[in-house]
Amino acid sequence: MQVTPLTPDRLAVEVVGLVDARPGRVRLAVDGPPPTHPEVLAGQVAEDLRTRGRAAVVVAAADYLRPASVRLEHGREDPDELLDGWLDDAGLRREVLDPAASTGRVLPRLWDAAADRAFRDGYTRLPPGGVVIVAGALLLGRGLPFDLAVHLRMGPAALARRLPESEHWTLPAHARYAAERDPAGHADLLVLADHPDRPAVQR
Repeated sequence: MQVTPLTPDRLAVEVVGLVDARPGRVRLAVDGPPPTHPEVLAGQVAEDLRTRGRAAVVVAAADYLRPASVRLEHGREDPDELLDGWLDDAGLRREVLDPAASTGRVLPRLWDAAADRAFRDGYTRLPPGGVVIVAGALLLGRGLPFDLAVHLRMGPAALARRLPESEHWTLPAHARYAAERDPAGHADLLVLADHPDRPAVQR
């Protein structure tokens, strides 16, 4: 096992290299608990890809949650439901991942969880060679058809320190995720992110 420390900028370059090695459209997951800020890495990777002339669309998993009537059926702080029932897997597959591999017609946002209603966004056409990047937590090991996956791993102690106390109810969901879904095993790039400003890649 080799651990290579990187700056956040160099980490983005490493992810871009993985994407560039694949022809055609690419469906990339950037997965990690909230304190690792997967959406920040996704945005930087997308920007780097665009500067190389490769179209990229970032999709936040938080914009593909199920309606509150379903998501919160067992209460607002049910960690098992967070892991198993918050993400609209079918919607993400239908509107983003499947079309990214075929027509290229993807919907960047589906459900506004704060307002509990659908966004009114239009579709985006992803050209041949384009990249869709899905960023969020608890994404891997659930059968979604990603071509590449980056997992930002934060250990239990670091996660407990960095999560706001109001979100500590989510800790059992992240523990179950690590134990049952094996995100590290599904990742093409495993990033040790106990200190998000000083990531390291484990090879």
